[in-house]
Amino acid sequence: MNRSRVNRVLKSMEDNSIPQLIISDPTAIFYLTGKWIHPGERLLALYLNINGNHKIVINELFPQEEDLGVEIIWYNDIQDGVEILSKHVDKDKVIGIDKTWPAKFLLRLQELGAGSKFVNGSFIIDYVRMIKAEEERAILRESSRLNDLVMEELIPWSGKGLTEKELHDKVLEIYKNHGITEVSFDPITAYAKGAADPHHVTDDSKGKHGDCVVLDIGGFYKNYASDMTRTVFIGEVSERQKEIYNIVLEANLRGIAAAKPGNRMCDVDLAARNYIEEMGYGEYFTHRTGHSIGLEDHEFGDVSSVNEDIIKPGQVFSVEPGIYLPKEGIGVRIEDLVIVTEDGCEVINKFTKDIIIVPESK
Repeated sequence: MNRSRVNRVLKSMEDNSIPQLIISDPTAIFYLTGKWIHPGERLLALYLNINGNHKIVINELFPQEEDLGVEIIWYNDIQDGVEILSKHVDKDKVIGIDKTWPAKFLLRLQELGAGSKFVNGSFIIDYVRMIKAEEERAILRESSRLNDLVMEELIPWSGKGLTEKELHDKVLEIYKNHGITEVSFDPITAYAKGAADPHHVTDDSKGKHGDCVVLDIGGFYKNYASDMTRTVFIGEVSERQKEIYNIVLEANLRGIAAAKPGNRMCDVDLAARNYIEEMGYGEYFTHRTGHSIGLEDHEFGDVSSVNEDIIKPGQVFSVEPGIYLPKEGIGVRIEDLVIVTEDGCEVINKFTKDIIIVPESK
């Protein structure tokens, strides 16, 4: 196991009076052990105790050739994995449970009387994962550098008369050309009316002269996600589109300026949101300003108006305000990822945010 990460988890458990913790989320287990195990519907549980004697319970269908740095407790498909786990739990103490653990396992553990009280312990690992170590930040920088290259190659294709689905497939092709075989979310490639829908599902619409195009893309590099949105225009940009674009760009820049230690996550959201509201488009900014990112595209710690958590160095999150006018077929979103530093933040997307007019061709 990664001892420094495990020790941070154990320290937080002690500080929060949670002497034992069950972690079932495969991503969190990878974070602590360096090993991906995808158990499907079967039980997988990493058990941590502040007094040591940690265990991981794994079905025999998932043999492990590597030393995970923790004792493995095996079970098979005709055994009760939860009952086996319960024999290693301190039955007279509070136990933290992972929020992703299926109820069928939790209820069985409760039936067996394992633990004096059950509490949601996910915040322990969530807050530890939220602060990225330098090696994680370096990977995230490279992940975003590759994403910049993909965006640069993708944008000219938005003027070639492709359908949204064809443009979506082009994203995947370009990623593969850069050695990225897994996207961090389903890419959004949306023209005009589709661009005015923040989470539009690609369809057979084709872009036409004067359309705005929202391109929201991300991929995994060495297990860490990238995520970026740019909005471009086919053939020409109208004064109305330019107005909306410049408002969103200013909101993006204001959000980034607020992303610094000592501020709250809601301060970032409000820096972007308040400006859009001042310009008269508050009702058309319909989502939060961002989300944390790392081993998953959306991690714990959102950039919203209700998140009052204090920003700390090492956090990585998106700043992505938008304005969506479906009746006009105009949608603009501009998204960057930032790494919080000791005195501000580092924007790790370098691709231009200047207005881009894409030439039309076939």
